[in-house]
Amino acid sequence: MRREIEELRVSRERLALAADAERRGIERALHEGVQQDLVGLAANLEVAAGSVDSDPAAAKALLDELQRETRRALTEMQELANRIFPPLLDGGGLVPELRAAASRAGVPVQLVADVHVSVPSELAGAVYFCALDAFERAPAGTSVMVSVRGDEAGLAFEIDVDGDLGSERRAPHDRVEALGGRVTITAGSDRTTVSGSLPVSR
Repeated sequence: MRREIEELRVSRERLALAADAERRGIERALHEGVQQDLVGLAANLEVAAGSVDSDPAAAKALLDELQRETRRALTEMQELANRIFPPLLDGGGLVPELRAAASRAGVPVQLVADVHVSVPSELAGAVYFCALDAFERAPAGTSVMVSVRGDEAGLAFEIDVDGDLGSERRAPHDRVEALGGRVTITAGSDRTTVSGSLPVSR
């Protein structure tokens, strides 16, 4: 019992530290990325506005550049929002979000889904962040297979990576266990499997 209590304490501590680190990362991304983009856009808009009458050609060229910068800033904002919590997970979009996350990470993924029930967003998020962690840590050039099964009792998943990700516990695994689920990590020199299950109700 004491061992289980200590494991729970350590798990909660990892989860809290990971949440703090994620919040700091979001703050840096907002301050160093989105905020700086907006400051630059505002300054260049003033320049363009002042050039409309005196140098229309230069103003048009600057506005074209501002359009490209705005699209880039919107893309960064969308990626940041997806890191916080992908919006499709609230609408039963676990599978498309997993495909999108693999694409953003540049990882070849084979996805097998057998989910015939509506998955609560917190369970979908737990599976998503476990898979995202594997996508981001997978060695370059390796492939990942993700299988997800869901029924009225709960959600089960397995993530196979053609590479060694190590056997250490990660914050996404703690997220699963905080929701009453279980995670098992099987690590080898050339393959890592993360498997888990989550109950619909606790």
